[in-house]
Amino acid sequence: MALLPSISAAQGLDIDQLIDDTVAPLAEFVSSVIFYSVPVLGADVPLIVVWLIAGALYFTLSFGFINVRGFPHALKVVRGDYAKASHPGEVTHFQALATAVSGTVGIGNIGGVAVAIAAGGPGAVFWMIVAGMLGMSTKFVECALGTMYRRTHADGTVSGGPMYYLERGLAECNLPRLGNAMAKFYAIGLVIGCLGIGNMFQSNQAYIQFVSVTGGQDASWFSDKGWLFGILIAAIVALVIVGGIKSIGRVTEKMVPFMAVLYCIGAVTIITFNYEALPYAVSAIFTQAFNPESLSGGAIGVMIIGFQRAVFSNEAGIGSAAVAHSAAQTKEPIAEGYVALLEPFIDTIVICTLTALVIITASYYDPGITQIPDGIAMTSGAFERSVSWSPYAVAFAGFLFAITTAISWSYYGLKGWTYLVGKSTWADYSFKTVFCLFLIVGCSIQLESVLSFSDALVFVICVPNILGLLILTPTLKRRLAGYDQRVTDGKIVDQSLATESRTS
Repeated sequence: MALLPSISAAQGLDIDQLIDDTVAPLAEFVSSVIFYSVPVLGADVPLIVVWLIAGALYFTLSFGFINVRGFPHALKVVRGDYAKASHPGEVTHFQALATAVSGTVGIGNIGGVAVAIAAGGPGAVFWMIVAGMLGMSTKFVECALGTMYRRTHADGTVSGGPMYYLERGLAECNLPRLGNAMAKFYAIGLVIGCLGIGNMFQSNQAYIQFVSVTGGQDASWFSDKGWLFGILIAAIVALVIVGGIKSIGRVTEKMVPFMAVLYCIGAVTIITFNYEALPYAVSAIFTQAFNPESLSGGAIGVMIIGFQRAVFSNEAGIGSAAVAHSAAQTKEPIAEGYVALLEPFIDTIVICTLTALVIITASYYDPGITQIPDGIAMTSGAFERSVSWSPYAVAFAGFLFAITTAISWSYYGLKGWTYLVGKSTWADYSFKTVFCLFLIVGCSIQLESVLSFSDALVFVICVPNILGLLILTPTLKRRLAGYDQRVTDGKIVDQSLATESRTS
């Protein structure tokens, strides 16, 4: 999931203006506060982005570049080398990772990268990759803590995430009132925000792309039937989320690898067609990161655009992924932290970078591609330059990305909702019903003001989240040292090796 600067529905209803008039002033005020920027060397720097990147840099240094040195161990854990079915939790390490990745790999991986390149040039991609690397450390911290402080219910289900480590973790640090207030604030922001960027934004963009590839606004049969397309998406999502995290995990472990591999193969194919432009693209990414051409704010401006795109895409510091990872079957919370650091690598360093290379190599032959005002249309145009029918494939990928993002965010929002009102059958099904209804609404009305408000709420929750992570860092460092030592001493058994020794 990621943000685009604006969004408009393919058709409007009379209610659009009423909603816009009601929400727009509030959305403008909230966004101006949360995304407040200060001028630095000619560039406007959003403080919320500085907060997220500063936290990521601190965690990277504090945990000894866990994002790099922990990568091999993360691969072993996610493939199940240390897993046992008897461990507490509801889904496997891989299912937890797939669910969290599906929540971040969304429409923004297709259109958001294009927006960054249009605004900051190829150099923005370099800083996007740097921010993705740093974000791996943040994901480790928040998902390890989310699993450490998760709550196991009487029926064997679990609930975890920032709400729980803010409440329970800060209580251990003799800050119970602060922790309780921050946890409730986080849960409220998560519930409201999930209905925007994790719900209506996804269904709306999927609908617009579908109309575009089926004839456009003037010719497509669906051009005035957003409600019908919304019902289709809502029905698909409902079939998955009704079964809870186990059902979500079973679906995402199949869909996420499929859609990611499909998209990556398509991107690599286009890059191969444009292989003559690849040296230009790589050179432009590195040289224009420090010496941008005709960009206001210079190198600082490029850096901020790249950082902003990365944090908006992989959500490191938002804390949402910790909700999914806390459901993993494990007795070792640190192990799930290792798994989580793979997310920004997949989302930002692999998928977003491939999208960027498709666009930049295409612009080598046709510079006008980067002038297309809409991000998704720009990416689609870059694909189409080499393969005429590729916009259909891009639209299909966008549809899958939208569906899986909505599925994951339904779980995030549900856990925020049940934290506030308590776990019950009524709370479960009432939230899921409302969530699916909002998917239909997303295809039927203009969303600019509504999404601006929800975007702001989602990103403001990173303030208490990062603060809580900073407070709990000493606790996590002690747990990490103990875990790493037990792995070294062989006290945490590698099940794959144990199986080999039994069969040999």
